[in-house]
Amino acid sequence: MTENSNPDILYTIVDEAPELASASFLPIIRKFAAAADVSVGTKDISLAGRIISTFPEKLSPEQRQSDDLAELGELVKTPDANVIKLPNVSASVPQLVAAIEELQALGYDIPSYPEEPTTDAEKDARARYDGLKGSAVNPVLREGNSDRRAARAVKNYAQNNPHSMGAWTGDSKTKVSSMTDGDFYANEKAATITAAQAGDAKIEFVAKDGAVTVLKDGWMLEAGTIADATFMSAAALSAFLAEAIEDTKADGTMFSLHLKATMMKVSDPIIFGHAVKAWLAPVFDKFGAEMEALGVNANSGMGDLLDRVAGNADIMAAIKAVTAERPAMYMVDSDKGITNLHVPSDVIIDASMPAVIRAGGKGWDAAGNKGDTNCVIPDRCYATIYDEAINFFKANGALDVTTAGSVANVGLMAQKAEEYGSHPTTFEAPADGTIRVVLANGEILHSQDVEAGDIWRACTAKQAPIENWIELALDRQRLTGSEAIFWLDENRAHDAELIKYVKPALEAAGKADLFQIMAPREATAQSLKTITAGKDSIAITGNVLRDYLTDLFPILELGTSAKMLSIVKLMKGGGLFETGAGGSAPKHVQQLVEQNHLRWDSMGEFCALGESLKFLADSKGNAKAGVLGAAAEVATQGILDNNKSPSRKVGEPDNRDSHYWFARYWAEALAAQDDDADLAAEFAPIAKALADGEEAILAELAAVQGPAADIGGYYRPSAELKAKVMRPSATLNAIIG
Repeated sequence: MTENSNPDILYTIVDEAPELASASFLPIIRKFAAAADVSVGTKDISLAGRIISTFPEKLSPEQRQSDDLAELGELVKTPDANVIKLPNVSASVPQLVAAIEELQALGYDIPSYPEEPTTDAEKDARARYDGLKGSAVNPVLREGNSDRRAARAVKNYAQNNPHSMGAWTGDSKTKVSSMTDGDFYANEKAATITAAQAGDAKIEFVAKDGAVTVLKDGWMLEAGTIADATFMSAAALSAFLAEAIEDTKADGTMFSLHLKATMMKVSDPIIFGHAVKAWLAPVFDKFGAEMEALGVNANSGMGDLLDRVAGNADIMAAIKAVTAERPAMYMVDSDKGITNLHVPSDVIIDASMPAVIRAGGKGWDAAGNKGDTNCVIPDRCYATIYDEAINFFKANGALDVTTAGSVANVGLMAQKAEEYGSHPTTFEAPADGTIRVVLANGEILHSQDVEAGDIWRACTAKQAPIENWIELALDRQRLTGSEAIFWLDENRAHDAELIKYVKPALEAAGKADLFQIMAPREATAQSLKTITAGKDSIAITGNVLRDYLTDLFPILELGTSAKMLSIVKLMKGGGLFETGAGGSAPKHVQQLVEQNHLRWDSMGEFCALGESLKFLADSKGNAKAGVLGAAAEVATQGILDNNKSPSRKVGEPDNRDSHYWFARYWAEALAAQDDDADLAAEFAPIAKALADGEEAILAELAAVQGPAADIGGYYRPSAELKAKVMRPSATLNAIIG
């Protein structure tokens, strides 16, 4: 599936709906790019592809494939990088297991995922699989900081064609509940590494009897790096969750838990498991040993638990009895009985919380009824942004999309900055004791007393990415003149260290008066006030807030985050162009398989393509690529102006229709431009053929909708079947090739 040439642009092979859409869109891109001597290759960073490349030992030569993620990781450190990155699966354990089982069924001889490894082989397999969990792709590819904003054409369309917004009332009971002590916020320590402290550090666990276990060795800490350490108390978490359940019941609202068990691949699944245990506390108290014998792991969610205990009538009866006493549960899919606690990857905070807020604070219960919800976000670090947004809309009503301004984002994420709870420096305390960071010079940087089950995590932000982030913020403010806010809390240890970089840099640039520094709660209130007045703001944030805010504000402003322009200015001079969020992709695939209708919107791909081509023109001096890029922007505007985006309903235009219209508008723009006569001449007949074939093409696309579609797999669909489903128009295919 991968290609090993050295193309001008690399388009990533990913997962789910974005990858299905690529089967239709990539042939169009290649057809048009070839006219400018631009080659477009692919690299496979899909979950299935990464699994295959990780376990080549028993695979046939035909089955094996290269480690494309590692290759891309090296490419993005060069000036030649020009990568269009689509959303990929950040796998939770259930998703990883499902992908493994699908590959095994397809004949791939790879090991099963060992839940509790005992042999050396199982431990080796588990270690390799753990490297694939969560946000395993983005830290490798993001060798630059993020510039994410709504393209002007997209923003104009949203204002002229406002999406639905739920009504907010002052008496709404919807709220955010968070821990007041014992969380990551409360326990955080941070320091900036000096030259004398730099080198390979260790993370150690010291038991009560003095025995030392090295949890992480060779943790390189460079001079100028901000190094954090914090932990969440398991006892405090359990007490908080029990209280939140009772509080929800007293309020008469729905219980909903909002985490990121994909990006925070170590910490948040554990927190999720605590919530499952809290919800079913009487069941675990009575049947804990039996459930353990059945292989129950609460971290995998209620769905897996119910499957494992289904044959035990006593446990099932106990679960039913407890559920009857609990408050209503926020549902992922009421029709199918999929609850908020079903699978850890089903409710991702950066998508789920904006959905609740956009809906006027409403969620859906098991009967499909709308109601207020208690949004449980245990750690306070970023929960305040959602709490403040809810308070703002209770007081002021829903955002007026037709007049609202926009919040852009400059995000610190280069070189794995702020990868909280998601990488090999997050641990569950094995017993009571102390976890400490020991520097190369023997100094103890951080030391924290923990109890068994506490979740301890450390992370870093390096000096060069921080300085680059500040420069990018200065540049974006200069270009836009917008309000600019560094979302940093001086009372939080990590943020206080960042502020030590930010203030001197702003003063040295003579621009301190153009920027504000605010804690996330205050910054949320200020930004909402600004966009309500029809003005724009730039949120300058760390990595996790970047992730959250680039869903929150676009979902409120545009109705979706998939249409955002996302540019990563790589620190070595290359470009990484991201194409939006993939949070709703699983439902899209389900609809395609059931009804042969793909509602995935490729607007993010359209925007990224234009930017990639313009970047290629500037970096390689390819003027024709610049003409292609400018025409792609015209085509993007045409999709919006003429309402050619996909519909959600079967029988109406879908993703494939939008690709036809994009190709047509792109060809027409190229035929009409006068910057390159050769391109105009080449695309004039293509534009005419696409216009003349409109009736036949749209009829052929419409004819396939309704019946089920076979793509040969979820995580590893068949290339042939995928192409057959996504390119059903013989007329269009004859034109595109």
